[in-house]
Amino acid sequence: MPGEAVLVVPRTALMGTLGWRGVLSRGADPYLAVIEREGRFAPRSAMEADPRFKQVIPYLVLRDRSRTFLMRRTRAGADARLHERFSIGVGGHLNPGDVDLAGGLAREWTEELDAGFIPEFRLLGLLNDDETDVGRVHVGVVFAAEAEGRPVAVRETEKLEGRFVPPAELLAVYDRMETWSQLVLDFLVGRSAGVRGGVPGAGDEVLHRR
Repeated sequence: MPGEAVLVVPRTALMGTLGWRGVLSRGADPYLAVIEREGRFAPRSAMEADPRFKQVIPYLVLRDRSRTFLMRRTRAGADARLHERFSIGVGGHLNPGDVDLAGGLAREWTEELDAGFIPEFRLLGLLNDDETDVGRVHVGVVFAAEAEGRPVAVRETEKLEGRFVPPAELLAVYDRMETWSQLVLDFLVGRSAGVRGGVPGAGDEVLHRR
């Protein structure tokens, strides 16, 4: 992380002061346009403690038919806030060499996963949660992809464990998941209907549940 530059967007330009919690699943295009227009690269070390900005994180949920790729972060990871947490999201920060969100996600895919293919990434929406220290300084752009029976494994085995699991195993570790993964899983299984977008930067008064 030292010296790393990451893509950030001013919080107020993207979501006002109130924001939303969960997956903004409809009307995401205007928010993506704000990220493209207002985004800039800044030192990650400074942005981790500056809630005036949101670090943009492509966040991929990988499925193999009815199974979902589940990862557990070990204590060897850089961010102690995430140690021993489970996650269904593959992804990370965008760096200056990434052409766009899809390019950054493809890079994260090849860096984090050992797979002989790059899948088609399908946009699900934007993810936000201001109730945790991690969430306050990040916004997720959530994608889904299908492995179609092809093998996938994690590369950094000292930092991560990962495998495809059936729905029952996901629910069994729900309480130990990162908050983002809980929110995305709630959306995917229908526990949460998601959030519909209004006007970027205007805050919760223009957002509503669908």
